[in-house]
Amino acid sequence: MTTPTPVLDVRQLRVSFDTERGSITAVDGISFAIAAGTTVALVGESGCGKTVTAMAIMRLLHRPPAHVSGEIALAGSNLLTLSPRDMRNVRGGRIGMVFQDPNAALNPVYRVGSQLVEAYRMHRSISRPQARRLGIALLQRVGLPEAERHFDHYPHQLSGGMRQRVMIAIALCCDPQLLIADEPTTALDMLAAAQVTSLLADLRQERNMSMLLISHDIASVADNADQVVVMYAGQVVETGPCEHVLQAPCHPYTQALLRSVPPLRSS
Repeated sequence: MTTPTPVLDVRQLRVSFDTERGSITAVDGISFAIAAGTTVALVGESGCGKTVTAMAIMRLLHRPPAHVSGEIALAGSNLLTLSPRDMRNVRGGRIGMVFQDPNAALNPVYRVGSQLVEAYRMHRSISRPQARRLGIALLQRVGLPEAERHFDHYPHQLSGGMRQRVMIAIALCCDPQLLIADEPTTALDMLAAAQVTSLLADLRQERNMSMLLISHDIASVADNADQVVVMYAGQVVETGPCEHVLQAPCHPYTQALLRSVPPLRSS
């Protein structure tokens, strides 16, 4: 019996940066895989290399000063060997990404609707009116209130939670195989964060996507992840099924990380 090819298979990924003080390694030979329809959570303290890993997968690191090696296979195809043009088709088309800060990710001088239309038309042969109709429907699906009215607003006219919903819509508009959610609730208040987390979980299940969830929120990881990958100082120190890693951690760093947060559930 053959093992299905993972949607994403990262093998010995290494990322270093040239600096005035020499080369600094941010990601040091990490490996993990994401099966179809599952969520893998990448956890660890700030600065451990989680976001650099996500940016390397999307090939958004400028080379140089970044140097990336290893293998990043999307459904068996190594992304590191693709031409820039082919990689542009992958971004947004086969991999969607929700960034930490929607204020930085959305262009402040363009209406949110035009940014969504652009994402549609970059990967689909449809007219602007068609893209507008699809965009409004998707904004409604991600829970943006009065979607048709807000479609023509600028990012600064929306709340943080609303901007993040727009970002989710842009990431999902072309039905990607994989969604990378990089600390998607960092800039939100507790209520908006809970709503966005629940929305992402519902959309992943509804669309049968795979998801790489980068998060500091252990409770959210416990509720949504199938597998957990723990990073420390650029390396993977522990990986396994979510329930096992969170309830019976083996590595001292994982144990310390879990002790630093409130209990997942009250006794």
